[in-house]
Amino acid sequence: MHLQPTLVGTLVTVRPLVADDWAALYAVAADPLIWEQHPNHDRWREEVFAGFFATALASGGALAVLDATTGAIIGSSRYHGYDAARSQVEIGWTFLARAYWGGRYNGELKQLMLTHALAHVERVVFFVGLHNIRSQTAVQRIGGVRVADRPNSAGVESACFEITRATFAAAGARP
Repeated sequence: MHLQPTLVGTLVTVRPLVADDWAALYAVAADPLIWEQHPNHDRWREEVFAGFFATALASGGALAVLDATTGAIIGSSRYHGYDAARSQVEIGWTFLARAYWGGRYNGELKQLMLTHALAHVERVVFFVGLHNIRSQTAVQRIGGVRVADRPNSAGVESACFEITRATFAAAGARP
């Protein structure tokens, strides 16, 4: 499975995140309201975001999300923890500028990412902070089913959601 594909939709384009994206992505991330329910609620601070950005680049799965009309960076997401033996990958670390909140942009982003992932694996998982109700609702809106509460890869207790190839197809989407 290619973890940094270029995916093109009507509203968003997704491409590999690169070091030159720092200024544009930090301009989005500098909004404290994006992070208010997130476990790392101070990620809007430049020094905190710098660590997040460096980890994203090093992950090999980080993606820049662009407005398909303007080409402007409006956020980021990531594939993580691809496990061929378990036929699973995680989608996470997603954030969008508040002007793009409301479901349409995140919905298309996740549709693109799920279609790509589920062509290669049977299951996609999402770990969401226990108090991040906004993101939990967004994952449920795209068909995520809460299967457990357990620590994420950083050891933070999280709600774990999953979408399988079968449930994605049953919802009318095609991997």
